Amino acid sequence: MKQLLAILTLFGSLTFTSCEDFLTEEVRGQQNLDTYFTTADECEAYITGCYQDITCGGWWNINTVWLLSEMCSDDAWMGNTTQSQSDYISLAHYQGNGASNGPISNFWQYRYKGILRCNVAIDRISSAELEDKELQARLVAEARFLRGYFYFELARNFGGVPLITEFKMPEEIQGITRASLEDTYKFIEEDLIAAAEVLPKRSEYADADMGRATSGAALGLLGKVYLYQEKWTEARDVLQKLIPESGYTGEDAQTTEYDLLPNFGDVWDKDFDNSVESLFEVQYEYHATLAVGGSLSTITGARSCGAALGDGWAWCQPTANLEAAYSEDDERREWTIIKTGCTEIKGETEENFAKILNDNKDISVYDDCVEKYNLPENSLVIDPSGHKSARIIRKYYLPLNDRPEVYNTDKSPLNHRILRYADVLLMYAEACNELNDDTHAQAALNRVRNRAGLASVSVTGNELRHAIRNERRLELAFEQNRLYDIRRWKDDNGKPVIANLMGENGSFVKWNTDPATRDAMEWDNQGEASDKGKSFREDRDLLFPIPLYEVTMSNGSIEQNPNWN
Repeated sequence: MKQLLAILTLFGSLTFTSCEDFLTEEVRGQQNLDTYFTTADECEAYITGCYQDITCGGWWNINTVWLLSEMCSDDAWMGNTTQSQSDYISLAHYQGNGASNGPISNFWQYRYKGILRCNVAIDRISSAELEDKELQARLVAEARFLRGYFYFELARNFGGVPLITEFKMPEEIQGITRASLEDTYKFIEEDLIAAAEVLPKRSEYADADMGRATSGAALGLLGKVYLYQEKWTEARDVLQKLIPESGYTGEDAQTTEYDLLPNFGDVWDKDFDNSVESLFEVQYEYHATLAVGGSLSTITGARSCGAALGDGWAWCQPTANLEAAYSEDDERREWTIIKTGCTEIKGETEENFAKILNDNKDISVYDDCVEKYNLPENSLVIDPSGHKSARIIRKYYLPLNDRPEVYNTDKSPLNHRILRYADVLLMYAEACNELNDDTHAQAALNRVRNRAGLASVSVTGNELRHAIRNERRLELAFEQNRLYDIRRWKDDNGKPVIANLMGENGSFVKWNTDPATRDAMEWDNQGEASDKGKSFREDRDLLFPIPLYEVTMSNGSIEQNPNWN
């Protein structure tokens, strides 16, 4: 019994950083498993704790690896060149010594924390004597969805991982080994299929329950799991249930549950949290006194560039290479990137931009930057000496009018989008293209393009494949997809796309170091080397290393990924 209490003490007490509607319910810390789960309220409170494990509290437990995945791609630099980069550089610059990386260790441990909590929920709620059997089944399905999501996060970062499929005591899992990636994905599929069969549709939840897992979220995530395995038929067959243009009319169709928002600029707007485009997102509720809310606005915000802009930490800055990938008429560029030299910030009123600019002009480097880089009059300066790219992420930025009256800049009320309908459309397009169904692939792709104000495409075959891949980069930038996409995609010769971007002769590395293409502000700041990715190795860097501590403490039962120290 002491062990049971210890488990719930460790995994049952939380520092709240996301709590809105159903997530404001109390989560109890120490509980006796033999006397808990006797009422519906207790079961619901425990499931609430499972949702808290998506971000696990604190600044760094999960956010760091979410951002690290962007920094390891061609979309982002580490960014901050005024502080220690030790949390990121070993992996972001492919130095080959990241097995002791702190963020990776935290991520591994906290994802297993969430899995253990879900295992407890599935075990105990399934056997609880509740009168409301429908609620009981739904709560178990929510836990299975979350467990599937946690395992998916582990699988796409580390490959096959130890599978703890039911509630076990610590001594029962000693000596556990890694499952194959195939078996890991199979278990995830089973969880998501089971969850999708039981969970309500989005429209069937009460407003107070908005943000809970839905059958649509389970189907969307299942489609992504299939896509990562190149199970094209399975991915298409699942995702078509969410897409009217697919023509699917089965009883389990959800073709009216989700849609694209009319304006791309609304996708990451606080007023459109839990919108019709959202399948699943982290729920954040801001509280100044308790310092409750999201952290990404601060972690990625501009540093020391004026009080009105907000004093961020300047991590994970967009690359000029990403900016150049957008066409001039693609409205998503300014809704994705705020850059030095801009004369407006999308979503800010003219009055508020003037306030930001007035403060911004007081920074010591302002006049020198305007002259050196020939910037327009009255343009924003994000200090290039402290910011590798002199750019920040617009998606995470909180406009002045959206900031609470009493604003603690360390936290934000903006929900974090994990899975949205544009992603579903592009996954469906990819699966259809690989199955030689160009008609449905084009239709899904063009829905996303047309929303961005771009013309439809009519290319087919391999050209269509490249168009879909490019669209994923532009539409889903900084939504934790890019690294995993370029790792899984293959070129025409079967080589991972990332191996063409990174490495000694990688196109991304060359773009950033060639005088003909490199960005002046990025090149002038070598506080982060511009040859990021030069040391990439295909035989090592398609996965992150298993945390060294986990390998060591397992006494050899957990094997390290290939070629990691």
